[in-house]
Amino acid sequence: MKLRQLLGCALLVLAATAVSAQDARTVIANASKAMGVDGLNSIYFYGSGQTFNIGQNNNSNQPWPQTPLNDYVRAIDFTVPASRATWRTYAIPVTGGAAALAPGQQNITPASPGGWSNQLEIWVTPWGFLKGAAANHATAQAQTVNGKRMQVVTWNAPIKSPGGKDYKVVGYINSDGLVEKVTTWVEHNVFGDLQVDTSYNFYRDNNGLKYPTEIVQVRGGWPAFSAQILSAWPNPPKLAEMMAIPPPAGAPGAGGPPPGGAPPAAAPSEKLADGVYRIHSAYNSLAVEMFDHVLLIEPGPQSEARALAGIAETRRLFPGKPIKYGVITHHHFDHTGGIEAVVAEGITIVTPEVNKAFLEKTLSGPRTLAPDALAKSGKKPVIEGFKGDKRVFQDATPPWKSM
Repeated sequence: MKLRQLLGCALLVLAATAVSAQDARTVIANASKAMGVDGLNSIYFYGSGQTFNIGQNNNSNQPWPQTPLNDYVRAIDFTVPASRATWRTYAIPVTGGAAALAPGQQNITPASPGGWSNQLEIWVTPWGFLKGAAANHATAQAQTVNGKRMQVVTWNAPIKSPGGKDYKVVGYINSDGLVEKVTTWVEHNVFGDLQVDTSYNFYRDNNGLKYPTEIVQVRGGWPAFSAQILSAWPNPPKLAEMMAIPPPAGAPGAGGPPPGGAPPAAAPSEKLADGVYRIHSAYNSLAVEMFDHVLLIEPGPQSEARALAGIAETRRLFPGKPIKYGVITHHHFDHTGGIEAVVAEGITIVTPEVNKAFLEKTLSGPRTLAPDALAKSGKKPVIEGFKGDKRVFQDATPPWKSM
C-alpha cells in the first residue's frame, strides 16, 4: 500500500513538473510575441542615465553616490553573447550615435572576467531574459505581486558560481506580456549573495519591438544604475561597427595583466614604536599590542586574501596574543572588502555606531554562491559601535603602561 502511495505521489510530481514546463513555454512564447523578441538577434538603444558607486556612500545608511551617464549608448548581440555600453560623464546632447569608448566603460563578451556578474547585464534585460528562459528549462507560476497578477518565470543561468551553485534568474511578466522586473543574485565580498533587482517601466513600441523608457537596477537596497531610454532598434544594420569590441585585458594582443591578476603578496611589516607595527599593502593596517591582546586598525582592506595576510602577519609579530578588536576607519568597500575574513577569525569589529546595523545585516546574510572564510567558519558578526568620545576599549591597556 505504501509503495502504491509513493508511486502515486511521484507520478503527481512528474505531472505537475511537466505541466509547469508546458505552461512556462506558453508564457514565454506569448511574452516574446508581445515584446517583439521573435527573430530578435541583437538590439541597440540609447538615452541618458546615472551610475552609482556601490559601497562609497558618505553614510552607510544612505544611497550610493551617483555619476551622470550622458549620451548613453548600448548594443547587445544575443548570438555571441556580447554587449557594449558607452557614455559620457560630462554634459553633452544625446545623439543616439555610437559614443567613443572610454576607459572603464563596459565591454562584455564570453571571455570577460567576472562570469555572471558581467553576463547578467545581458540576460536581465527584458529581451535577454525571455531568450534565456526559452533556452534554459524555465518554470512559471501565476502570482499576485503588489496587487497585480503576474507570471513569475524562473530559470538557472548556464554558468555555475565559484561555489558550484546555480545562478537563479526570476522574471515578472504582466498581463500584457511585458517583463516588468528581473531578479538575480551574484557573489559579493561584503554582501555575500547580493540580490540584483532590475525594473522596467513605461514601455513604448517601435514597429513591434517593445522597450522600456525607464530602467532602474537596485543592488544592496539602493539604485546602482538607472536610465531613461529615448529609443531602441531591433537587429541594427551596423551592429559590428557599434560593438567594435577589443579583446579583453589579458587576451593575446590586448596587453594588461593576466586574468585574475597577480596573487596577493605577503604582508610585510614595519615597527613604528614599541608594540606598534604598520602592516604594508596598498591599504596599510596598524597592529597595536595591548596587555593581553592585540588591536588591529584597518583589519580587512581590499580583499579576503589581503585581510588574511594581515592577520597572519599580526600573529607572527605577537605570538600567543589574540587579536581581539578590528577597528575600521570607515565602511567604504575598498577599506572593508576583506572584513568577512576578520569576522571569521572571531575578531570583534569596532566602528562608528552609524555603521553597526548596516554591517550586522550585510555580514549575516547567506554566502552560498562563493563560500568565503565567513561562510566556512559559521561565525556570526560581533559589531561594537561607538558614538563621539565613548570609550570602547575599557581593557585596552598598552603593555608598557601595565608594568
